[in-house]
Amino acid sequence: MSRIKIPVREETPEASQPVLDKVEKMLGFVPNLQRLMSISPAALSGWAGLMGQLSTTLDVKTRDGIALAVSEADGCDYCLAAHSYIAHNLAKIDASEIAINREGKSSDPKRQAAIMFAKRLIETAGKVSDQEFESVRKAGWSDANIIEIIALTAQFLLTNFVNNAVQTPIDFPAVEGAKSKAA
Repeated sequence: MSRIKIPVREETPEASQPVLDKVEKMLGFVPNLQRLMSISPAALSGWAGLMGQLSTTLDVKTRDGIALAVSEADGCDYCLAAHSYIAHNLAKIDASEIAINREGKSSDPKRQAAIMFAKRLIETAGKVSDQEFESVRKAGWSDANIIEIIALTAQFLLTNFVNNAVQTPIDFPAVEGAKSKAA
């Protein structure tokens, strides 16, 4: 049960409506997470601004792989369900790739370096080793890309924290729960 009442769409603040409209256009509905965040238009707009800017970085499969690895490492079942749905339905990533992305892996070596780096950022609270940092560079990611990987990791960490703290009810198709940090 959610620790904070999630408003129905009609009860959300007017200032949150433009962001909720965009989410609804993209997904066909407004998920519990965004309705929950809408009670603070500043928080919702901050998340949306970061997400909007970062959606132009890297490639969609790498971004989705990072989302899955971060959500697994954080033990966020809500985000795992949401990102699995989005990865499969919008990015057209197959189930086997989604499964290994959750582990911090990918069938693509360059993508794997980015995804594993994001996972290690979570596991080490950002204190990755020199070797881990260099492995991302050696895979072909630029310094700008590395900053983008870090920013994407932080973006997904934000929603993981909201969902884990509030215990947001999952409104996406169920997936196997997180193995890393199950609550």
